[in-house]
Parts: sequence; C-alpha cells; structure tokens
Amino acid sequence: MPPEISLTPGKRVLFLTKDPQLIRRQLTGELDLTMDDVQVADLLDDVNTDVMTPGWTCFDHEPEQIARNAYAGLVVDGKRLFAEDALRNGNFEVIVSGYRKGTGSSRETAVQAEKWSGIRIAIAASFAPIHARNNICRGVLMADHEVLRRLQRGESVPLERFMEGRDAVEREIIAAGGLFAYSQQLASGARRPPALPAREPRPLTLAEKILERHLAEPQGRGRLRPGDAVVVNVDSGYSHDYTSAQVHHFLATEYGPGYAVRNPGRFAAFEDHLVYADEVPQLRPFAGKIERLRQLQREFQRHTGVRDYAAVDGVSPGICHQVAREALIEPGDFVQATDSHTCMGGASNALAWGVGATEYAALLHSGVTAVTVPESIRFELHGQLRPGVTAKDVMLHILSTFARRQATLNRVMEFGGPGLAALPIDERATLANMATECAARTGIFEADDALVDWMVKVRPGSDAAALRRRIVAPDPGAHYDGGVHRIDLDAIEPMVATPGDPDRGIPSDPGNGARVAEIGEVRIDIAYGGSCTAGKHTDLDLYAQVVERAVATGRRVAPGVSFLIQYGSADVEDYARRRGYTALFERAGVRTIKPGCGACIGCGPGTSERASQVTVSAINRNFKGRSGPGALWLASPLTVAASAFEGRITAWSEDLWDARAEA
Repeated sequence: MPPEISLTPGKRVLFLTKDPQLIRRQLTGELDLTMDDVQVADLLDDVNTDVMTPGWTCFDHEPEQIARNAYAGLVVDGKRLFAEDALRNGNFEVIVSGYRKGTGSSRETAVQAEKWSGIRIAIAASFAPIHARNNICRGVLMADHEVLRRLQRGESVPLERFMEGRDAVEREIIAAGGLFAYSQQLASGARRPPALPAREPRPLTLAEKILERHLAEPQGRGRLRPGDAVVVNVDSGYSHDYTSAQVHHFLATEYGPGYAVRNPGRFAAFEDHLVYADEVPQLRPFAGKIERLRQLQREFQRHTGVRDYAAVDGVSPGICHQVAREALIEPGDFVQATDSHTCMGGASNALAWGVGATEYAALLHSGVTAVTVPESIRFELHGQLRPGVTAKDVMLHILSTFARRQATLNRVMEFGGPGLAALPIDERATLANMATECAARTGIFEADDALVDWMVKVRPGSDAAALRRRIVAPDPGAHYDGGVHRIDLDAIEPMVATPGDPDRGIPSDPGNGARVAEIGEVRIDIAYGGSCTAGKHTDLDLYAQVVERAVATGRRVAPGVSFLIQYGSADVEDYARRRGYTALFERAGVRTIKPGCGACIGCGPGTSERASQVTVSAINRNFKGRSGPGALWLASPLTVAASAFEGRITAWSEDLWDARAEA
C-alpha cells in the first residue's frame, strides 16, 4: 500500500444520501457532489449488509458476479435504486455514508460488492465492527468525512490517517494491502505479531481472560488491555451453505488446489441456510445457483474433512448456531464462524463472533487469527422475568436503550449477576445471539451449574467435571469500558421492534423498540416462530404454553393468519414430538417446519410475498426486505403465538382468554 493516498484523476465519489433522487442523479452521471455540498446528517445511517448484498445476491460466490448487484437491497417505492452494474459502471472509487456503516449480517459479500465495483475507500462516521474487519481483510481503506474533504481538495493523505483507531496487527494488514498478504508474510517470518508492552497484571473481563488463554505466544498473566493486537489460537468454527463455497474458492486461490486445514475435526460445514429456499417463489429463478452452492460446500467438506452437517434426504440437521451449541462449543472456547450470529455460542461461556469468508479461510489454514482485544460492557441481571415476558423482551429493551446510545458498539456484552440463575440456558442464548443486533462484538455469559447440567443433557456421556474445569469467570474488580449496568428483569414488559430495524428503523421507516401495550391495533398476516434465536427447546415450551391454552379454550389460529413454527435442530424437533407439542400444534392449525434456517433470511416458508403483508416474528432482525417485501415486527415467542390466535399483535398473559370469555 503506498504511504500516501490520493484520489485518482477521473474517478468519482458516490454519496449515499437520504434523498434517493440525489443518488439516482449521481449514478446516471448527472451529478457529482463534494463534502462541501453535503452535511453528515444528510447521509444514510445504518447502511446494513442486507441492503448492500441481499441474500439472493450471495447465490453467486465469485466476487466479480456479486458486484454486479451491489446495493440491490436499496429499494425505494418498490424499485431498486441501484440497477444491475450501476455501481460498477459509475466509475466510483469512494463511497460515502453516515453512521454505523455495515450493520447486520457478517457477510463479506457486502465489502466484495464494493471492492469489485472499483471502490477502494469507504467513508463513514463509524463502521460496524465485523464490516470494518472485512474491509481491512479485503484491503478497502476506511476513513471519516474530514479525510474526504482533504482528498477532494486535492491533498494526498498519509496512509497513517486511514489506520487511526486500528490496532498494531490491523495496521500491518492495512499496510500489506489485505489479510492474505499479511498472513503469508507472517508465515514466512517477514512479520511477527507485536509484543505486548511491559505492564503490571490487572483483573480481566471474561473476554480478556479467554483471549489470554488462547495467545499463540503467551505473554504474561493479566497483561491484556482493550486495543491490544494479539494472535490467538482458534478452538472451533463453522461455515454454511451461503459461505462455504467462497471459503473454498479463497483457500484454493491463495494456497493452491491441494490446500489443507488445521484440526478439521473441530470445524464444521452446515447445510442449513438454503435448505428450504426452493419453497420461496421469489427464489425459484435462483434454484440452479443455490444447488451449485450446495455442491461446492460438499466438495469443500470432502476436501477438508471438517465435520459434515449436510442435509439428508432434503432435511437439515439444524441451524448451525443451535447445533454448534449442542455438539461443538465448550466453555472457555474461542470460536470463529462465517455468520454474525456466531455470538450465540456466548451462552455456553465461550467467546464467539462472526467473521468474513476471507478471515475464516485464513484461520482455517493456519489455526490462528489476529484479533484486537475488545472493550467490554457488563450487564448485571437482577430478579426474574414476570409471566409473559421472555429474554427476547429483555434484548429488545437493551436494543432500544443501550444500543441506541451506542454503548454496546464493538464491545463484548458480558452478562452475569444474581438474576442469571433465573434464566434458562436457551434464554441466555437468545440474549447472546442478538448481541450482534446491538452492533456489539459479541455477547458472553458467566457459567453456572445450570450450564453444565444443560451440556450434559444435550451431550450424553459428557464429563461434568471436565466441563467445570473449562469454565472461565471474570476477575473481581475487572474494568469495563462500557460500564456496569443493572438490568431489573422483573421491570421488563413485553416488547416489539417496529418494522425496519431491531432498534431504530431505516430512514424510510423510523421505528424503534416499544412496549406492546403502546402500539395500538396492528393486524397480522403471518406469525413466525423459529430461527436460531427462537427455535430452541425453551422457545418450543413457550409456543406450546400459548397453543395449549388456545386449544383448551376452543381456539384455532385466526382466519387469514399463517402461523409457522420451525425447529432449530433435529434434537429440538425430537423434543417437541416427545412432549406432544407437534400434535398440539397441528390441532390448533399451526404449520411446523423441519429444522433449518428459513424465513429469517427470506429463504423458507414464512417469508412474506407482498408488500401489503404484515408479519410478527420471533427472529433476530427485521431489516426492510430481509424476510420478504412486507412489514415485519419483532417480538417474543409468547407474543408471536398469542398474536397468531388474536389476528393482531398481542402480548400474552395467562388470563388473556379468560378475561375475554368473561367479557
């Protein structure tokens, strides 16, 4: 990378403004803007990766093809703002947005779509952590709006300015032009990981302590600090049918067709995300590409020998995040996988977060990865949830408060406190899973006997004593840059997130978290219970609690409403059958779906088909268009189930239908 960066004569800058017409005029070549013409407040905030590369664009695994549909998810009045090849043909090398660029899914395709369209500099007030890392790995420079002002004045800006806020390893990756170049230099001895400065030991947070245990070159107990650049060993990880083909492609490209991976028995490939895509009418034109991704994943699995979680006779063993909890992740692990909801593993006292295909390919090959020690924010749980309230409501509360204030941005959300014992392990998994919706690095829980008991139950033959030895606890007196915050569980009410975003809505749909009691009459067409967030054992208990009461009072799913429940894994489905839930759901008019991903990513039953449809869903995110063209409200499993029988969004309470009967 050259020591100074300047704009290329003849190349253009694209401003993603809140005014769609200004974007159109730039794309057609009618208009060019500068930072003197635009205020930061005029720029789009929270440009998420689903907008940059909607799920269907990822059916191409070659970056050159993905780039053709860059920003296909930016839809205005039902029409794409960016036509096919619009970004690539616009002769742009800089793209500009507002705050929190790249929220949402960890999909590296978002960066690839820009890079392979000619973008070499991304400008924003702030970047979501996984997206920022993907930019670094792929050699796309990032800076703030002041840097763009200087560039547009004709200045050359030192590369050092594009490294501000980055740790020593990230700076070296930037200087090398990307992760693969840096990794090769590291392997050859041309570069060495930076040494930590001499420091006095101090108490460590959960994240710091786990990273310390995984240092590739141990450097002394208690010396880690947020911002330190370290190279660490990776215990386990996984990819899935959306991402494995790219991982395979990058490994073969960088290391040759005969490449090998380290410790394949601790890594896995899952056929889960696309297994039911054939049932979505909008995706039928992509059937050939989807099948090609499946074939390439099987080829990747055979080549590497990683654990095989392929579908059998069209039935998936389950969603990767849920199955990884059941079969792969252990307390104290450091886990990396190609999906933003990898953080669900934090419920098992593991440090886990999502990475892009480039970073995953590199760590598969080497067994190590370079990370920045993250800051932490701690949530002390007190009391216990009231009847009718779930962990999903807790997270929607956190999203509407702490996340909106950016207190969670790029930090590890550490959960503990006396109220922890009142939360089942699956409910802890809901909170950990949705840490990524807070733009956090991950979520992680302290461990207790309940976790060990759960792991022994889902993994018969497990050694409870060995599991307890692996548990990691934060040190008393550990420092939390984001502070320590009390969450009174008994003060939480049933919550929803309004359509557009889990915490604030996209600019055209300015919504936020709200109590169900405040939203008024919201009629629904679809109620969906499932996904990694809400297809677990405890979630099935919650759905069944409502459905059982509905059946007992002579109710069936409301006319005109489709209520679908999808199992998170084969083990969850077996559990539901043993408990009699499957038959119960059938009596009430509920459709059950085999394990796997689905409507959450617009790739299965429960996806809306028309903009007029309204969905209430227990999934984790509701970006516009992610689960079909209709409006999607996020809610808890209890609220989803109660709403399905009422035909409108309704909070559940034990006396809901008793009171109605008396009236």
